[in-house]
Amino acid sequence: MPVAEGVDRAGVLNKGYAGHYRGTRQPGRAGNFALAGHRDTHGEPFRYLPRLRRGDTVEVETRSATYTYGDEPGHCLTLTTRTPEFTSRYRLVVWAKPVSVRPR
Repeated sequence: MPVAEGVDRAGVLNKGYAGHYRGTRQPGRAGNFALAGHRDTHGEPFRYLPRLRRGDTVEVETRSATYTYGDEPGHCLTLTTRTPEFTSRYRLVVWAKPVSVRPR
């Protein structure tokens, strides 16, 4: 899914983008790269986020490289969405560490 800067509902999330939390790092940089996205509306970019399990990987593709995150020490990727489906009661948070980088 495409990623846009910010997590504003009207300008980013409701347009089907995953939103990059301002103030968090870019992929491959030291620190936390954090994204938010809807599970059940507006393109559902994080629809299957609850299916992630320890040992699974998440790929983030940029113009210069593809970063793979999983359960390994290192920098951090954070993904957030609402849960349960069709409500805003709670937040589901997934954390992952980078496990590889493939230059393009």
